[in-house]
Formats: sequence, structure tokens, C-alpha cells
Amino acid sequence: MKPNPIQPTISLDDDGKRHGFLRLPYSRDDSAWGSVMIPITVIRNGDGPTALLTGANHGDEYEGPVALQELAVTLEPEDIKGRVIIVPAFNYPAFRAATRTSPIDARNLNRAFPGRPDGTVTEKIADYFHRTLVPMADIVLDFHSGGKTLDFIPFAAVHVLEDKVQEAACIAAMAAFNAPYSVMLLEIDNVGMYDTAVEEQGKVFVSTELGGGGTATARSIGIAKKGVRNLLIHAGILKGKMEIGPTVNLGQPDGDCFTFAESDGLIEPVKDLGDPVKRGDVVARIWPVDRTGIHPIDCHAHIDGIMTTRHFPGLVKVGDCVAVVSLEL
Repeated sequence: MKPNPIQPTISLDDDGKRHGFLRLPYSRDDSAWGSVMIPITVIRNGDGPTALLTGANHGDEYEGPVALQELAVTLEPEDIKGRVIIVPAFNYPAFRAATRTSPIDARNLNRAFPGRPDGTVTEKIADYFHRTLVPMADIVLDFHSGGKTLDFIPFAAVHVLEDKVQEAACIAAMAAFNAPYSVMLLEIDNVGMYDTAVEEQGKVFVSTELGGGGTATARSIGIAKKGVRNLLIHAGILKGKMEIGPTVNLGQPDGDCFTFAESDGLIEPVKDLGDPVKRGDVVARIWPVDRTGIHPIDCHAHIDGIMTTRHFPGLVKVGDCVAVVSLEL
């Protein structure tokens, strides 16, 4: 396979603390010999485990970038044993544009794996992480939230895996992250996902959904900051004691957890995040936008559980996810 054109401007292997870039050549109209410069920090202190920490896989999700920017400033080599690789804005072009997908090639980075070294900008980023950074890691944390279109209760998540030893290690890491909610996912659309690529390499992987609406809150950022430090302590990289509080264990075992809009319209939430839901309950209504005197269309839950996710904008399109209900475990 061809080599990837991305080159780090700092050493990934030397002891110490270094801030730099992953430089991806990108010739464009306003810069013939330009580059996409993805910020990266590498902190290493001798032999030990490696953690790969990423945010802004989708560019309109902000808890990860804030927490990882602070970690890059405050974490020092003497605090750790091993190595921490910090990439606050994984999908840097999308992050700068405040969009879910890249403004360069319209690709969704979290559906672009394993990527291609001779592909689009997004595919090159995916290939570099897949073939260079992920193989270095023992544990991987990828921060997510709902972006501009979804809102979530704050949870950490891992996937149901065929390898139960690996799954157990992921569950232990999720428990260490210690979000208010912890969710076991059976992903319904995992083709091309970073999650899948990491898990297929046998790594311990944790993801999150910490809020949404295209912004972050003091609470959601606090969850991210505490969680990443807990995870590093759990991995044996960071010195210190984990800060552990209560968490509610949930599961999303199949597609019945999801409710999708079957018409366009004005959405009326009927259930709020965290509310208990029974099968058949109305979780939202969709009103017409072009006339009065028409009854709304009811959107129903398909299982008993807790309202975990909701559509965020006031208008909805047919096929949009309206709500997700998770089972209490």
C-alpha cells in the first residue's frame, strides 16, 4: 500500500512534551502548496501504555476539544508513565467550519475508515490514524456529542463485541470514565466507523455522547475533563486516584431503540431527556408547517426505557432520528 502523505512535525516517540501538527499537503485555489495542519500534542515518560485521545471526529461537537485542549496544557511528563497522544480536533477541516462533515470533500470522517492514503482529505486522515496512530495505542477514547442536530443525556459508551475479553476490558474502561450514564451499544450502522476500525485492531475503545445542540455546557465539559483523567488513571498512565460517582447502566440492543420521522414538519417534544418511557408512548409530535387545522403525527417509542436522545432543531425532515430510548440494565 502507498505511504500516507501526512507527516507529524514533532516526534511521536521521544520522551518529553511536544506540541505540533499532523501536516497533510492540500493544494487548493488559495494555496497551491498548502497544507491541512491538525494540532497534536504528545507527552511521553518512558515505557508504558499509550492512550490515543481524540475530539471533533465530527466538527460541531465541543466537549472533547475543550477537555483535550486543557489536558494538553496541564498534563506533564512527570505526571505519567507511558505516552498520551492528544488530538483535540481529529476532523480539523470540519472543526474549523463548525460542521459535522468536512467542507473539503463532504465526507463524514466517522464513516470513512479504514481510509485511503491516495484518497480525499478525509480518507487520508482516516488512513493515517488507522495505520499509524491506532496501532501505537493500547486504549483509545473518542469524544462525541450530538452536534447541531441531536441532544443526548451525558453518557460513555462501548460496543457489544464478539471477543468477550476485549469487551470486558472496554466495559471496565467505560466504568472508569464514569459518566452519569453508561451505555452498551449494538451499533446499527458501523460500516466505516472509527470505532469499528479501532476495535478490529483489538484495542480498548470508549466513546461518549455528552450533550448536543452544537454547543457545550459547563456540566458536559466537566464530565469530559473528569472522564479523560479517570481513564488515564485506569489505564495505568496517569498518577492519582479516580473520581467516581454514580452511573446508570443502559443498553441499546437493536433498532427498536430508535424512532424515526415519517414526515417533515415542526417537532413538538413530548418526552424530555432522562424521562422514563413505556412502549407505545408518544415521544414527539410532528405538526405541519404549511397549513393549520391538521392534526399532528405522533411518534411512538418501541420499547420501555429511558429517553436517551432527541432531535434538536425545531424542524424535522422525513427519515430524521426523532428519539432514542435505552433499556435500563
